[in-house]
Amino acid sequence: CRLCRPAAPAPGTGNGNAPGLEARPSGPASGLCPGPHCLLPDTNLLLHQIDILEDPVIKNVIVLQTVLQEVRNRSAPVYKRIRDLIQNPEKHFYSFTNEHHRETYIEQKRGETSNDRNDRAIRVAVKWYNEHLKKIEDEEKIQVIFLTNDRSNKEKALEEGITAYTCEEYIKSLTANPELVDRLACVSDEGKEIEGGKIIFPEHIPLSKLQQGIKSGIYLQGTYRASRENYLEATVWVHGDAEENREIIVQGLKHLNRAIHEDIVAVELLAKDEWVAPSSVVLQDDGQNEEDSENEEEKENILKTSVNKDMLRPTGRVVGIIKRNWRPYCGMLSKSQIKEARRHLFTPADRRIPRIRIETRQADTLDGQRIIVAIDGWPRNSRYPNGHFVKNLGSAGDKETETEVLLLEHDVPHQAFSQAVLSFLPKMPWSITEEDMKHREDLRHLDVCSVDPPGCTDIDDALHCREMENGNLEVGVHIADVSHFIRPGNALDEESVKRGTTVYLCEKRIDMVPELLSSNLCSLRSNVDRLAFSCIWEMNHKAEILKTRFTKSVINSKASLTYAEAQMRIDSATMNDAITTSLRGLNKLAKILKKKRIDNGALTLASPEVRFHMDSETHDPIDLQTKELKETNSMVEEFMLLANISVAQKIYDEFPEFALLRKHPAPPPSNYDILVKAAKSKNLEIKTDSAKALAESLDKAESPTFPYLNTLLRILATRCMMQAVYFCSGMDNDFHHYGLASPIYTHFTSPIRRYADIIVHRLLAVAIGADSTYPELTDKHKLAEMCKNLNYRHKMAQYAQRASVAFHTQLFFKTKGVVNEDAYVLFVRKNAIVVLIPKYGLEGTVFFEEKDKPTPKLEYNSDVPSLTVEDTTLRVFDKVKVNITLDDSNIQHQKMRMVLVEPKILGNDTPASLSAEGNSKDEPEKKKKK
Repeated sequence: CRLCRPAAPAPGTGNGNAPGLEARPSGPASGLCPGPHCLLPDTNLLLHQIDILEDPVIKNVIVLQTVLQEVRNRSAPVYKRIRDLIQNPEKHFYSFTNEHHRETYIEQKRGETSNDRNDRAIRVAVKWYNEHLKKIEDEEKIQVIFLTNDRSNKEKALEEGITAYTCEEYIKSLTANPELVDRLACVSDEGKEIEGGKIIFPEHIPLSKLQQGIKSGIYLQGTYRASRENYLEATVWVHGDAEENREIIVQGLKHLNRAIHEDIVAVELLAKDEWVAPSSVVLQDDGQNEEDSENEEEKENILKTSVNKDMLRPTGRVVGIIKRNWRPYCGMLSKSQIKEARRHLFTPADRRIPRIRIETRQADTLDGQRIIVAIDGWPRNSRYPNGHFVKNLGSAGDKETETEVLLLEHDVPHQAFSQAVLSFLPKMPWSITEEDMKHREDLRHLDVCSVDPPGCTDIDDALHCREMENGNLEVGVHIADVSHFIRPGNALDEESVKRGTTVYLCEKRIDMVPELLSSNLCSLRSNVDRLAFSCIWEMNHKAEILKTRFTKSVINSKASLTYAEAQMRIDSATMNDAITTSLRGLNKLAKILKKKRIDNGALTLASPEVRFHMDSETHDPIDLQTKELKETNSMVEEFMLLANISVAQKIYDEFPEFALLRKHPAPPPSNYDILVKAAKSKNLEIKTDSAKALAESLDKAESPTFPYLNTLLRILATRCMMQAVYFCSGMDNDFHHYGLASPIYTHFTSPIRRYADIIVHRLLAVAIGADSTYPELTDKHKLAEMCKNLNYRHKMAQYAQRASVAFHTQLFFKTKGVVNEDAYVLFVRKNAIVVLIPKYGLEGTVFFEEKDKPTPKLEYNSDVPSLTVEDTTLRVFDKVKVNITLDDSNIQHQKMRMVLVEPKILGNDTPASLSAEGNSKDEPEKKKKK
């Protein structure tokens, strides 16, 4: 401000002066206030209308300190979005520290609530601003307009002579931007009814009463998880100690009571005679009509079939919402049949989310587009929640659009790195300085090489092996020294921890760190000097470790090889150069290490991973095959495992309370039922009392007439496993890694693509005196919180990768047309079989019951796992032939249709289908039940 200070600071720097009005505000043309003006919103307006404020049209906004503090206390995500807006110079958003400014600071009056005091503080600041700006000599006066949706606050403002509008009034006055009206949030409160309409849902109990009820044990608190298969059923995972960590079933619209997937809810247990069994019925919400309640009741009656008493599970009803965990949802508009209608239903891509009613004038434009919608509230007399349109992503089915949907739906942070983040990258041209060489060994003379998949640019690791003078072998694993470039607590570090992991899609990589690091300065490419963190062992020829040391280093890799090239060198009769000799030594030791691990009880499991061959111009998949693993894959894996175990032991010895480790819990015995029964049906015995017993019985489970059986058993065993997770050593007692049969384990070898490894590098650097510590590194509660985020990001990355494979598989079959392929039965259901097609690593469901088709006679036997269809019995592992086509009749949920071709079944022309997202691999929480 020219009146307050000689020089204007950068935008977004709060101070006791009036900020940001050095330049004349040039916002959108408003019918209400034609002159230059700034907007000053109150707290609720920021919280509810953030989508509007983020629109490029809205500029020149003053955010008061009073408002910013309230937003921070009430919603961390909105607070972050506001901070980003303040830092974006193009938006002209300014924070003003009114609480520290002499003329705008006010004391709370006696008997005044803090809420009323804050409202008054905001009005005082608006008034002061307008008075202050009048003093600026200018042809045209700048006006500050107060935006509030609070009726009484607006009335008081008008009485005090302040220009005040509701958000809706102001947005509707921007005649040049009518599309903004669609982005207005419906501000009717959560519980308030919309006009007309009968009450459908019970009232939510207020939060204070819920908390008392939870304390006294009348209600239980838990996370609400909607079902993908049945929109009238959900489960609530009760929070509490391990004993209490149980699942409560909720069935029927009234009992679900407007809870949405991932909300934290309060449930009341029903009396035992009202308990139900998990439903085995697939029910999708296809109702177009709000008033279709009879149809709803009919569907609820389907759920109430008589079941065996043993199947009944604790059942409850949602009585209130403790915390909403809404996010913006991707999906498509289901246009209303009524001509000129402005109200339409939006169908989310995620089947666990209910439809959302939105108002829009651009329904014709949005038809067939993927859009984002946010929920505003869910009144008691509305069948669906209300929301507003946020953004159009593009045409459904378009590859770019679908990739964007996939990333948004799996909550993968994928926006370009901000300037603040990029500002912490080293300046180019970069070279190693004398300062960098402190606490570092020069290992550039060693014959180090890297072995990776073809086309890999983010090379994390390199290896060497050479004979020592005493006849032993020196083996080194050299890992990119990413923590040298990413310093604790700066913007680059914060962005990396938020992303948590690099996400690999079929033809796109979402980097965890900017490309300058991931593909250049940290990538251990050949023939350039690179900083590394080395783990070096002295071993004898029996692969027994005699000494281990860790050091920061500088290396110069002599070759960047693919797995195939490394294999070719090992097998070559003529090549005997230093790199080839090193590879042969490594390979020989790796075989011994692997045998030791397997003898120890480590599991070798299988998964039908696929690789696409892309057309170089269209980038469409033209061929699809399962990945082939070479001996060199195993060689690299053995040394990475060994390095991870050695580092885990070292950081735990140094920091028993704050080591970041990785564990893999043993599955509960019931998880193995399906595997044991399936093997029994082929007269094989699988023992599951320990990992070693399982590994040994899998090795013995061979059939001379059916060589693929062993792979199928290993694929099935993979499905029985629990998820491996990161944890902080000071917060847990169970360190064991079940799959690797190792008492301790961590991740050290991939810091370019996993944030956990960066923390492990920092811990190891402090342990060997190569770097200094910082407070968060030795705070076990902060580390545990970080592990929680990393586990979530890793899980989401896995799901996004699977969804990408599913989408590219659909693209592949779209061009391929109809094919018949050999398949094996993996699971048997009451009305379907799940099959695996080895050629494509594709899994799908063949249904024997379909709408509007005669149902064949079905007989299900859960003891053997078998399904008899008419006179044909299908068992687990049976070889069948299926017909595969792509069903794109529903553009949002395209699916692979699978029909049994052999064995022939009477009336077997029934089309049968699988939704790519309904694949059992995609639902870890269901795995246990199955």
